[in-house]
Amino acid sequence: MENENKIGKRMIDLIKKLPKAELHLHIEGSLEPELMFELSKRNKIKIPYKDIEDVKKAYAFTNLQSFLDIYYAGANVLITKQDFYDLTHAYILKCVENNIIHTEIFFDPQTHTHRGISFESVISGIKEALEDAKEKYGITSHIIMCFLRHLSQEDAQKTLEEALAFKNDIIGVGLDSSELGNPPSKFEEVFKKAKEEGFKLVAHAGEEADVSYIFEALDLLEIERIDHGVQAIKSKELMKRLKEEQIPLTVCPNSNIELKVFENYKEHNIKELLDFGLNITVNSDDPAYFKGYLNQNFINLYENLDLSKDDIIKLIKNSFSSSFISEELKHKYLKKVNELI
Repeated sequence: MENENKIGKRMIDLIKKLPKAELHLHIEGSLEPELMFELSKRNKIKIPYKDIEDVKKAYAFTNLQSFLDIYYAGANVLITKQDFYDLTHAYILKCVENNIIHTEIFFDPQTHTHRGISFESVISGIKEALEDAKEKYGITSHIIMCFLRHLSQEDAQKTLEEALAFKNDIIGVGLDSSELGNPPSKFEEVFKKAKEEGFKLVAHAGEEADVSYIFEALDLLEIERIDHGVQAIKSKELMKRLKEEQIPLTVCPNSNIELKVFENYKEHNIKELLDFGLNITVNSDDPAYFKGYLNQNFINLYENLDLSKDDIIKLIKNSFSSSFISEELKHKYLKKVNELI
């Protein structure tokens, strides 16, 4: 038992020590309760919680929609460019703590523009914080704009048009929010336009909905990465294709547990997906709401599933290889990982 404890401690130390990339992080989902209250006071915005403990008690989700209801309520406190800077800066400090040296963050412009917040306030606050992160900590980053799938394709088209003025700041577009009843096919035309404009393409698919959503995301939207994708295991045809094409899956373990995609960590299928040969990465999704940033997701996986040291290293390397950085920078970051294993 003592030997097992020593091995476990060594593995957790290795997880913390290794440099990492994060490819599935919603910046609005990194809004910690403390900052939520601070911004609520600063902007004189009422929130439906009396204190921080009251907020945390609300984080008892039954499914994706129960989370989104609170997520959108929290986002109401974000008003000014400074708010978005502060939000992003707080996440960057978590990157430093978790040894994340490259991050590709999602933001949801419609969540803010529908409240009368300018697109420019949102993107400029996020961008400036990321630029400061590069200068101060050496953390590289990309920004991905997501369309809210519970809204119309026409609304997404307007958002894409608005984004074109900031094209140099946004590397890709994605698709998030309420999955069930909002299949990728609903957004085929706007993704086609985004591709013509040169954006990288990703989409949430196969988190709660069935494998047809993953097929649609691949075949109709022509995405380059699948966000979540854990339902893929229910289709032999899809599993074979994902393995052959090595399409990355940005899996978010804590999120999957908190939103009841799996009842507990022992049931999570990430090890099966990895063992099959799929290109799996680990990410924190909405860490302020889902009990932990990237290191905690890795630690939870290690403590609950039969993940080996090689599995952990593979998952970390996959994130760099699946990122939207240059081949030269991928090589540099993978070398950093190799030097520490």
